[in-house]
Amino acid sequence: MIIYLHGFDSTSPGNHEKVMQLQFIDDDVRFINYSTLHPKHDMAHLLKEVHKAMESSDDPNPIICGVGLGGFWSERIGFLCGIKQVMLNPNLHPERTMQGRIDRPEEYEDIATKCVEQYRIKNKDRCMVILSKHDDIHDNSVTSDVLEDYYPIIWDEHESHKFKKISQHLQTIKAFKNE
Repeated sequence: MIIYLHGFDSTSPGNHEKVMQLQFIDDDVRFINYSTLHPKHDMAHLLKEVHKAMESSDDPNPIICGVGLGGFWSERIGFLCGIKQVMLNPNLHPERTMQGRIDRPEEYEDIATKCVEQYRIKNKDRCMVILSKHDDIHDNSVTSDVLEDYYPIIWDEHESHKFKKISQHLQTIKAFKNE
């Protein structure tokens, strides 16, 4: 089972394309929608929905995968639910990057302070990060600097922030899922 979390733009047709591509790894891909506008509500909703998905699956190696804001959530929710994560161009600081786009961006900072202390150390090697060299939204060299001590980083030479095409990484994701 692969749980897919969209980024800030939940209606982007690219989400459907990524779900279709992920089905080449596992035919059980579950798209979980969340509001993006209310972080504390989103966290509770995502925890509940991921827990429900895990209970209804017999997959011994489920993963959660997200792009952008979905990457932020996949790391945290995956850690809290005990499943591996794949982040593509994650938005590591939505409390800054979502200013003016949502009502209460400071809730992300509150969530970060309530998360398990040093959770990345406890999550070491349970998350894989794929970063685009041509991300038009974030400076991925900064993202890499933050995450490289904890997770393997894969650099993509062609895609932009939304990662329209992930097929070039499917075999790597599949190997990570099944190891």
